Amino acid sequence: MHPTVPVASTTHKPKLLDQVRDVIRRKHYSIRTEQAYVDWIKRFIIYHNKRHPVEMAEEEVAQFLTHLARDLNVAASTQNQHVKASLTCQEQVKSSCVLRLRT
Repeated sequence: MHPTVPVASTTHKPKLLDQVRDVIRRKHYSIRTEQAYVDWIKRFIIYHNKRHPVEMAEEEVAQFLTHLARDLNVAASTQNQHVKASLTCQEQVKSSCVLRLRT
């Protein structure tokens, strides 16, 4: 007889960007919108030295938007796309992504 080996429960949480993709797909956004939002979130994370968004709040969002406007001369409409990506992330993936834009 073979002894039974207990199997550990693997209920690991999907990665942040996978969660964001899932949210965007549930909302039936276009693939281009999904790609743009994920790209903005990646840029935001990289700009802040790869800190997880759960560690950041509106101050970091403001710093990133200032960087886009001042250093990269990014248009207001493009900055708005980043804000929408951040809000989508915050709205649907609150437990993992806290780009908390308090109202």
